[in-house]
Amino acid sequence: MKVDQDLFDSAVDQLRRRWPDAPEAVAAAVYLEDGSVLTGVALDNFNATMNLCAETGPICEAYSSGRRIVASICVSREPGSEGFTVLAPCGACQERLALWGPTVEVGVGEVANATGWSSRPLIEVNPFYWASAFAEGDVWPSTAQHAG
Repeated sequence: MKVDQDLFDSAVDQLRRRWPDAPEAVAAAVYLEDGSVLTGVALDNFNATMNLCAETGPICEAYSSGRRIVASICVSREPGSEGFTVLAPCGACQERLALWGPTVEVGVGEVANATGWSSRPLIEVNPFYWASAFAEGDVWPSTAQHAG
């Protein structure tokens, strides 16, 4: 399952519900293997070191319930406009999504694309994933290997 307009819209709806007037805000949405959607927002804290990415909530919820994430998108407001932009997952979120393997689709910003974003498998976003050195004869460690 790829990142699509419906997943983008789910993230935008979450952002609008949580921060209807904030000039800078971030939200995320993920597809689970069964097609259901989980959403989340960035945890902003006065102490910036305590902040968490928007994907963290849905990732923890999926992991806690033993469900598989197959696609993820993170959106933010475009400064000074009514539009939204897609943010590729940061390194920490790439690491979190890696639990479900290299085929997890993620939204990435792409100016050349008509929508301004596209869906890419995680392995294209992170082709030199460090933990591949520990994969047992594969290009990516299994979920079991990630769990230790």
